[in-house]
Amino acid sequence: MSTTRIIPFGEWPSPLGADRVAEGSVRLGGMALDDEYVYWVESRAAENGRLALVRKRASAADAAEVVVPAPFSVRTRVHEYGGGAFAVHDGRVVFANDGDQQLYSIDTRKPWPWQPERLTDRSDLRFADLQFDPLRPRLICVGERKRAGTEPENFLASVDLSGGAVSVLAAGADFYAFPRLSPSGDRLAFLRWNHPAMPWDATFLDAADVAPDGSLGPARTVAGGTDESIFQPGWSPAGELCFISDRTGFSNLYWTGADGNADGSASCLVARDADFATPLWVFGLSTYAWLDEKTVACVFQQSGLWHIGLLSGGHFETIATDLSELGMLFAEQGRAVFVGGSAAHAPALYTLNARGEIALFHRPSPDLLAEDAVSRPHPVSFPTSSGAEAHGLLYPPCHPDCEGPPSERPPLLVISHGGPTGSTSSALSLTTQFWTSRGFAVLDVNYRGSTGYGRAYRKALDGQWGIFDVDDCVAGARMLAEQGVVDGKRMAIRGSSAGGFTVLCALTFHDTFAAGASYYGVSDLEALARDTHKFESRYLDTLIGAYPARRDLYEARSPIHATERLRCPVIFFQGLEDRVVPPAQAENMVAALRRRGIEAPLITFPGEQHGFRIKENISRALDTELAFYRQIFRIRSNFPIART
Repeated sequence: MSTTRIIPFGEWPSPLGADRVAEGSVRLGGMALDDEYVYWVESRAAENGRLALVRKRASAADAAEVVVPAPFSVRTRVHEYGGGAFAVHDGRVVFANDGDQQLYSIDTRKPWPWQPERLTDRSDLRFADLQFDPLRPRLICVGERKRAGTEPENFLASVDLSGGAVSVLAAGADFYAFPRLSPSGDRLAFLRWNHPAMPWDATFLDAADVAPDGSLGPARTVAGGTDESIFQPGWSPAGELCFISDRTGFSNLYWTGADGNADGSASCLVARDADFATPLWVFGLSTYAWLDEKTVACVFQQSGLWHIGLLSGGHFETIATDLSELGMLFAEQGRAVFVGGSAAHAPALYTLNARGEIALFHRPSPDLLAEDAVSRPHPVSFPTSSGAEAHGLLYPPCHPDCEGPPSERPPLLVISHGGPTGSTSSALSLTTQFWTSRGFAVLDVNYRGSTGYGRAYRKALDGQWGIFDVDDCVAGARMLAEQGVVDGKRMAIRGSSAGGFTVLCALTFHDTFAAGASYYGVSDLEALARDTHKFESRYLDTLIGAYPARRDLYEARSPIHATERLRCPVIFFQGLEDRVVPPAQAENMVAALRRRGIEAPLITFPGEQHGFRIKENISRALDTELAFYRQIFRIRSNFPIART
């Protein structure tokens, strides 16, 4: 006999509380392999968002152990987004500490407990993309120097491991990334790019000789240009320079000789209509690695989904797996370790060998949902404006013991991902399941401008941000309503950062949605162009147009200048220490809406920056957002809406 209960959509009693979402949503960051150990960074929401450095033996069933003790947090703020915040070699760990942005050292060969020792004392400098130089007692990294009255200076730096002295290896470009030494230590490859390009638009790959004293000889450009993006330069065990380029319209893997070909040519190792790169929002990313002298392991994205493969002897084989979200792949001594997630499991660490065998290595937190309680994503494509097609992942409501009334359709929550250069994740998201387990349908949109569909699809958003991304979110929602999949009168849209901008534009310039939630979203494009940090200070040149020459576009697409057109309730969530999208973006929009009598709760979080990391704040935001939708959609609610 069936025990399924008929309960209105949105009222289902979910086993997944907001506090469990906050505690169970562990984010895995940088990774490194050192002899028998795998090191990685994971977020600790229950420790006020601390980023802990953890390690585990690769060949044993040992439990993971914390390397860097509290209150240290392994995080750099170069480019504000950071990444590449630690390096390890022969048991010695060097990391950037979030609190003071200085480098610290730990020797794990000494008896535990380990106490970090301060390496640098430069309050004017920040460090990222840390790499050991095995032949010299130093680190090579990306440095960022504060400068009064102007934007910071970025450069390639050398940090002496004995005294912490910092010297400049290369300077002159606006940005640098991926400094990588050849196996012999006598060549250094690195990326550079300049305003107004972002690294996925136009980058240059340079290589230079390293002198015995560690200085660099004249650098020579090996690949890249003003219409080509290079990602992850690296070296084969034989000393051949490898890199990923999108010169054909898709980001494929190439290699050239140790010195680079004089004509700038390179051989494509894997030619596919797929992207082997991911947007360079943070340092320390890796999508391929050499298992041995003949075998390369790769992860790649095709039609929005991730795959993993092995290249050996000129033959490339895709490995069958249920993992659909992949990244952070590193290898050493014939084994690779990577981050993988599936529709049923949140991201965890897995191993891969040259035979193509995949095994679970470490799961940072237990599964919080039974398999029959997990909503699986269904890929959808739909027509949108200008005769184009957009894509997304549809998550239907899912509960093992509940279903909605036959005459009722579920409310819809559309998600607009951040970036906007980025993509949705097909791995289990506890936040998404928070909604589907209560009877909401969720559409996670890969609007034009998203990655994983080739350069042309990503660049379709150039000059059209605030239009095409919005059109695609609207088109996806309307399609589901017209097909009777969801209740067209109970549709909301949520997004963070750039996704928050899309939310506010959708609510301002369209009447499709009945409510929305903006997490540290952009409301004023002019203010963003003037006030944001260096890394993104010219991002809008491509997405909107040059400023101030195209001020008309900045004004026309900014919701703050059209608040009279926004007629539905919208809730705002904002970290008060956000330097990427300052709090004024939310505060000014809320004030304008309240003057018109529009319901616009503003929930602020002291101590939070761009993205929430503290357990209590993540939990409070979710509960408050749920109560907000239930009020708007007249769904029975047990949570009050917090207002400021």
